[in-house]
This record gives sequence, C-alpha cells and structure tokens, in this order.
Amino acid sequence: MNSKIKTKEELKSIVESLKSQKKTIVTTNGTFDILHIAHLRLLEKAKSLGDILIVLVNSDSSVKKLKGDKRPIIPEQERAEVLSYLKDVDYITLFSEDKPIGLLKEIKPNVHVKGGSFILGRIKEEKELLESWNGQFKTFNLEEGYSTTNIIQKIIDSNVK
Repeated sequence: MNSKIKTKEELKSIVESLKSQKKTIVTTNGTFDILHIAHLRLLEKAKSLGDILIVLVNSDSSVKKLKGDKRPIIPEQERAEVLSYLKDVDYITLFSEDKPIGLLKEIKPNVHVKGGSFILGRIKEEKELLESWNGQFKTFNLEEGYSTTNIIQKIIDSNVK
C-alpha cells in the first residue's frame, strides 16, 4: 500500500502526533473519480491553509449511493493512489458513509475545505461540527466548466455515432 494511504486507525494516531507538534491539519473530501484541473486547484488551495492536507475519499459504495450505479469510473484504491502522487496531499483515507462526519469527529481538523459542487443543505452538518471545536469551515466556488460528470458526458457524446 502507498505510504500516504492510511486506515482510519493509522490516521488517528498520525493526527494526534501532528497536533502535538502544533501542526495545522486541513481536510477535504470528495469522490475524485476522474481527476481534473479544478481538483488540483482545490487541493493546492486547501494545502495553503495549513501544514498537513488529508484527503477523505468516498469509497466505491459511497459513490454509488451519491452518484448512481454507473459510478465510480475509477475504483477507490486507484483513486486514492492517484491522489497520493500529488505533492499537496499528505495523507488519504477512504470512508464509506455519504458524508465524512465520523472521520471529521475523530480527526478534528483545524480546517475543513469544500470545493466545487457541494450542496449547502448537505454541508450544514459538517460546518456545525467544525464550529463545535472552533475549527474553520472553508468553501471554494465551483470552477465553471470543470466537473467529472461533464467530462463523462463529453466522452459519451463524442462516441455517439
């Protein structure tokens, strides 16, 4: 397994050590199914907010619940591994729930970042959770023209005869 990809238990121990060193922990989460430039820009912005960036990646079962049976395109371990090659990403872990609430409660990041196509009603719980330990909840707007769903549709459209 890639050294940046951690189980929840490994990550908890790592985060405890990093916090004892007064490191600022930043998290973000998502599917990261087909990595594109807006993902890279989001990860770079998120990393700039702290010392350590942890990416919480939706498992295959979680993606199916959120996006339908035809997703994800790329399996969870491959999505995590692709992210592990990015310089701005320090650690990655998978989660199976619809939202990363359980992981956030355990990690208690200093900052949690949402970017792109989030739904305000869905992130309310994450925002309130972060505020419960004086963490910051930061959002970045969707970069128009960039989404995995649009990329997939463009591929389909370009192959229809």
